[in-house]
Amino acid sequence: MIKRALCLAAVGALSLGVAACSSGSSGKSAGGGSGTDPTVKVMVGGIDKQIYLPYQLAQDLGFYKKYGVNVQLSTESQGGVGAEDAMASGQVDMAGAWYIHTIDFQAKGKDVIDVVQLSGAPGEREMCGTGSGVHTAADFRGKSLGVTDLGSGTDELTQFLAAQHGISHSQYHTLAVGAGATAIAAIQRKSAQCVMTTQPTVGSLEAKHLAYPAIDLATTKGAKAALGGAWPAAGVLARADWVNSHQSAVQKVVDALVATMHWIHTHSAADIASHMPSQFVSNSTITKAQYVAGLTTDKGQFLPDGIMPAGGPKTVYAMEKVLGVDVAKVTLANTFTNSYAQKANKLEGFKVTTAPATSAG
Repeated sequence: MIKRALCLAAVGALSLGVAACSSGSSGKSAGGGSGTDPTVKVMVGGIDKQIYLPYQLAQDLGFYKKYGVNVQLSTESQGGVGAEDAMASGQVDMAGAWYIHTIDFQAKGKDVIDVVQLSGAPGEREMCGTGSGVHTAADFRGKSLGVTDLGSGTDELTQFLAAQHGISHSQYHTLAVGAGATAIAAIQRKSAQCVMTTQPTVGSLEAKHLAYPAIDLATTKGAKAALGGAWPAAGVLARADWVNSHQSAVQKVVDALVATMHWIHTHSAADIASHMPSQFVSNSTITKAQYVAGLTTDKGQFLPDGIMPAGGPKTVYAMEKVLGVDVAKVTLANTFTNSYAQKANKLEGFKVTTAPATSAG
């Protein structure tokens, strides 16, 4: 999600050392594993954000290698192609992005499917500047509201929150502020009264006493209260034709990520932070202590088993209808599958604890 990105620039800036994106699909590993492991290119919609931490954590834990797949991670950079669009156009094989994009793509006649669900909440908070007077979405009227990019998932969420209080898009101003330093600057300059953002930006805003959380979308409980139900966000999206022709590679990726979700569920925020790249957890906007504190609060957004939660797709679908998306062409059961996650849990003997949604897969 969080639009928009060409991976090479961001990869260099973050010093990830992960492969830059290029066209083409799975091939053979150039190094690591057995030498015959399939290679899968995955672009993530902001790999240093806590809502997207499982993709990198799986790499750092060695799980991709363990399950026999060479995953080349890349990340969006502001102002370029979004992860989901890079996947849909064939620049990469998979996208670490929000489930809602599968509905958007199917509405446009493009068959994209979510093969494993990592979170049951957006992981976002509406952070409102001190003195803004905004405490609920009912206060949005006449305000300038920051989103990561126009047309992004945070933009859609903002529109939906406003619509629930009878506030049309024309009654407030939307401003693209990105995340991190640029989102913080928007609050400091008061060019935006609020920004919808994630950890670690949330922690930084609070530590600087610049903003407070007005709306919680970071936890499943918060999402249910604000959005009317579980709101599945981060997952792994791919073109259905690519999935059908690379089922073994897809299963290996899902095996690794389900193992990662179980690891997250059974370890503390401090343990997780210790396995993440150092520049993710301690940088110019956040200290490691703040990163751990934010993750401790928000870790509940992550699903322990990779299963799409019951009711989640319907909640997202209903939101799309409210926002005026033409969903006549969308078959909801075809937007996701639990089959790969179910096999992954069975492989390791993990207990499935998420009540699953019903899909075609």
